[in-house]
Amino acid sequence: MVIARRSADCAAPSRIRVMRVIARMNVGGPALQVSTLMRGLDTELFDHRLYAGFVGPDEADYVEQRAPDVRVCRVPTLGRAVRPADDLRALRGLVAAMRRFRPHIVHTHTAKAGALGRAAAVLARVPARVHTFHGHLLHGYFSPAKTRLVVQAERNLAAATDRLVAVGRGVRDDLLAAGIGRPGQYAVVPPGTTPAAAPGRAEARERLGVPQDSLVVVYVGRVTRIKRPDRFLAVAREVRRAVPATRFLVCGDGDLHSDLESAADLGDALHLLGWRADVETVYAAADVVLLTSDNEGMPVSLIEAGLAGVPAVATNVGSVAEVVRDGTTGLLAPPNADALTRHTVTLLRDEGLRRRMREAARAWTTNQFGAERLVRDTQDLYTSIAVTRGWWPAPLQEGVDR
Repeated sequence: MVIARRSADCAAPSRIRVMRVIARMNVGGPALQVSTLMRGLDTELFDHRLYAGFVGPDEADYVEQRAPDVRVCRVPTLGRAVRPADDLRALRGLVAAMRRFRPHIVHTHTAKAGALGRAAAVLARVPARVHTFHGHLLHGYFSPAKTRLVVQAERNLAAATDRLVAVGRGVRDDLLAAGIGRPGQYAVVPPGTTPAAAPGRAEARERLGVPQDSLVVVYVGRVTRIKRPDRFLAVAREVRRAVPATRFLVCGDGDLHSDLESAADLGDALHLLGWRADVETVYAAADVVLLTSDNEGMPVSLIEAGLAGVPAVATNVGSVAEVVRDGTTGLLAPPNADALTRHTVTLLRDEGLRRRMREAARAWTTNQFGAERLVRDTQDLYTSIAVTRGWWPAPLQEGVDR
């Protein structure tokens, strides 16, 4: 999309100021997407800044590990934990930052930053507000009573938001079914990334201390309740009985990491890697990637696995089916250990099937989930707001010089 420049004496801005707000830049899908956008947006069209709090003690910092080039304006009390006094200070800090920067658009990511960031944008009279749902909290997180409160809060926030972004159609449809926002408010913008150069399979296994002749199943992500590490362990135990040569790698950490450490019966079949900056090495060593979650948005771990040519076995929740093409790039199952075990054993026992799925996964994800597509979709979203608000004229046709 190409924007026609207004004359220098016109009051419309030549660049749109975008203030991006996220609670914390912990290793995961939201931080990856935010980093991709901070690197990729056209700086001739957009003046954009990132505001975030700090990661928790059981989390890895994405900026430190994988994006040291991304500049973050820190809001010290904007973090994951809900603490009313700190949240009020974070709200005040965001309002003050908005009044200094004077953004045209505030774009928030993740639930807590979405609430505080949009409230601050209203108080600071920011003209346009955008929020990205990287998933949702509609089930699997809270009690029914608390979930109803969350839904009502999101409905109220949606009424004060210009555009709502969902990472997948399934996520959007779940939110609409809960009465959050209107269909016309939504844009579906899937994640996008560029894979890092990876070592060869033999070298990757040597680095990770995995036998060259073993079959390797990997899990990449936070080790927390919604991800169901208990289900992962149940699958690992049953798979080992059926395919004894299997090794399991866990790349990640979280509040339930001790549950994995206590799985003594798996012995040296379970490798706990913690957070690693070279996640591409983990995928390079893998035969299958396993996801056992009760709830997901659109898991970037499955996108990264697909880009690396690793077939997936995953629970069919959220927008997972928009990443993993069941029967073509991987196998999907309901959220129970028996079905996940059957699919994992099927893949491990059939080298030809794994090879076909590897090739299909790499082709599919490369086409659908590239970084350039994510940046282009986001720039088009901002441009549509700028045109609607009268800040910019309507776009010229492609191929016309700016």
